[in-house]
Amino acid sequence: MDSLGPRIKELRLEANLNKAALARRVGVSDVTISYWESGAIRQIGHERLVALAQALDCTLSRLLEGGGEHRPTPLPLRHKLPAPWQALAGSHIEVPRDLLPASRRQKWQRECYLLTPAPGDTFDFLSNHDLVAVAPTDRFRQPGLYLVEENSQLCVRRVSKREDEALQFSKQDEDAPYPAPPDTRLVGMLLARWQASTL
Repeated sequence: MDSLGPRIKELRLEANLNKAALARRVGVSDVTISYWESGAIRQIGHERLVALAQALDCTLSRLLEGGGEHRPTPLPLRHKLPAPWQALAGSHIEVPRDLLPASRRQKWQRECYLLTPAPGDTFDFLSNHDLVAVAPTDRFRQPGLYLVEENSQLCVRRVSKREDEALQFSKQDEDAPYPAPPDTRLVGMLLARWQASTL
């Protein structure tokens, strides 16, 4: 972490931001940015680091460790738009077929991202520290869990088709599916989920 200060400066210059602009994006003063870059403040809280990575348009891994832009790292999943892979420069991953449920074992040739719910954001079908592999798609491919834009927010819904081919959604605690509202669109399909250990 000793090189975090110079890395913040390097990423700030790479993003073409001055200290004041970065400070506004992160929600701190430009003096705080100066202290971070000089190393006068070495301890930066997790939420500030996430906000800093988002403001610098880089992954948390790159901010903390440098390089590593091509290594997969979980992106924070929030209710607000845009989708995490559009908001941050995250690396896509290849999901080995053996890790996918039997219903998902078709060869997935498109990009796929690791997501985890951001602190303070809760989603149906996901626990706080779960990891999910999400493949961006705006088309229904098969019944299952999807990342959905609904009422201008991201959420996770179980999606299926009715006999008339219309999409229907369901929430975690509701048995009855409801028809897709007109302003709703699919954003991604959840290919796999790894639940947090209770150890």
